[in-house]
Formats: sequence, C-alpha cells, structure tokens
Amino acid sequence: MTVAADLPLSVLTLAADGPSTSSQFFGSLLIGLREGLEASIVVMILVAFLVKSDRRDALRWVWLGVGAALAITIGVFAVIQFGENTISGLGAEAIAGIASLLAVAIVTTMVLWMKKAAAGMSGQLRAEMSQALQTGALAVVSLSFLAVGREGVETALFMVGYAEASTFWPLAGLLVGVLVAVAIAYGMYKGAVRLNLAKFFTYTGVFLILVAAGILSYGIGALQTVGWLPGLADKAFDITSWFNWSSWYGEAVQGIFNITPTPTVLQIACWLGYLVVVLALFLRPNRGAHPSGPAPEPVTTQETERSTT
Repeated sequence: MTVAADLPLSVLTLAADGPSTSSQFFGSLLIGLREGLEASIVVMILVAFLVKSDRRDALRWVWLGVGAALAITIGVFAVIQFGENTISGLGAEAIAGIASLLAVAIVTTMVLWMKKAAAGMSGQLRAEMSQALQTGALAVVSLSFLAVGREGVETALFMVGYAEASTFWPLAGLLVGVLVAVAIAYGMYKGAVRLNLAKFFTYTGVFLILVAAGILSYGIGALQTVGWLPGLADKAFDITSWFNWSSWYGEAVQGIFNITPTPTVLQIACWLGYLVVVLALFLRPNRGAHPSGPAPEPVTTQETERSTT
C-alpha cells in the first residue's frame, strides 16, 4: 500500500494548483531583476574594458558569447517550464521533487559563491579578458558565454517553482525583470544611474535564499506525495484560518515563496534548517573583506576606467 493510494484527489493535485497570475508575475520579475542585473554588470565590465583598451573589434565576440548564453538559458527554462506537461500524475510529482532539490543545491552554491567573488569580480573579469584577447576570438566568446551563462542557468533554475504554471505570466515577469535590469545596467554604464551594489545584492540575495527555501519545501512535499519520503500525513500546523489565503496577498506569499498553510513536519524542519544555515553563511562577513562590503561600489564607465589604470 502506497501513501499516494490513501490520499484524496485534492491532495494529489495540490501542486498543480499554481500560484495566482500576480504572484507569478511579481515573483519571477524579482528573480529576473536580480539575476539579470548580475549578468548585465558582467557584460558592462567586459564592454567597458574593451572600449578603454581600444579593442572594439572584439565586441562582436562578446555579444556572440552573450547570445549563446541566452540561448542555453532559454533552453533550460523551456525544459523546466514545459517538460512536466508531457508527464502526468505521480511521475510529474517525482520529477518536480528531484528537480527542486537539484535546483536548490545548485542555486545555493552559486549565491554563496557570488557573495565571496563579488569583491574581486571586476578585476578578475578584466584580467581574464586581457588574457582571452591574447589567445583569440574563441577565448573571448567562451569567457562571455561562461560569465553570462552562469547567471542565466541560475535564473532558469529559480523558475522551478513555476514549472507547473499553466500561463505565460512567469515568463512575462522574468522578461520584464531582465529588461529592467538591462536598462539599469545601461544607465550605470553611461553614468546616469548610481546604485549601491553591496546593499542591492545583499537584500536580493536574502530574497533569493527565501525563494530557494520555498523550493526546497516544495520539493520535499512532492517527494512525500509519491511516497519517496515519509511523513506526508504528519502536519506541523494548520494556519489556514489565520488570514485569507485566496486573497492577493495570500496568493502572493504562496506563489513567491512556495509557502503552504499546512506544511508537513519534514517540510517545515527542512525549510527552517535551510534558512538558518544558509542565511548564517550568506550574512557573515567575508574574511579579509573591505569594511565597505562585499560588492564594489563603482558603477560608472569613468569610475571603471580609473580603476583599470
């Protein structure tokens, strides 16, 4: 006898009840804004270095690498977003659970790595580009592809929570967020926009960790549904009556952070444990970091050029 066999249909189809369109749009917009700005800043650094070095001829190889990275990102997003539509029932739940846990592991690694690497990212990228220029066009393409593709794949993995959405709102929100990020980065490049990157990446990093905790809880619940993990009937609490979960704010909380009013004991234990450990690692000061913070403050072209001389 399986756990799933004893469950009513409403429980088995719970994961199919996706978040509201507003929470789908807003949640994916924030993800697109954060990850899109990271990728855009990478491109801005590479372009500014080539322009200052009077190597505008190499810009086409940078854009070729960026285009290839975007293509890979779209492919990963398509597999995650629409792959489950070809599988139904408990098979889809199993795939969703495994994909969620894998996404959490990869995204957590990337978020923590970015915190450590942010302080020296600009100098490292310039040094790598200088070496790539000496090696050849393929090296320039590879550098831009890997630098941008890393952020793109991370973005696609964050969309696991919207994989079962039946609308295009998650994609629309993601695209809007990325476009806003590109506009901000362009303004930074032209010197028209100043942004405290240290605070921005700290605040948005905490947001992404909260999203990842929700994805982890979602994955645990999916694997409990198919009977691969125990404790599906062991509910930690029921806060359904606390407020109107069908309201816009209730759906926003559920849609953005994958929070359910009736989590299992295992779900809430993993959710809390993840937040405590990962937030502690993320918020602790970097050893040897400058007091000003983990991310560089200079963002304009002129400031970038002065830092290379």
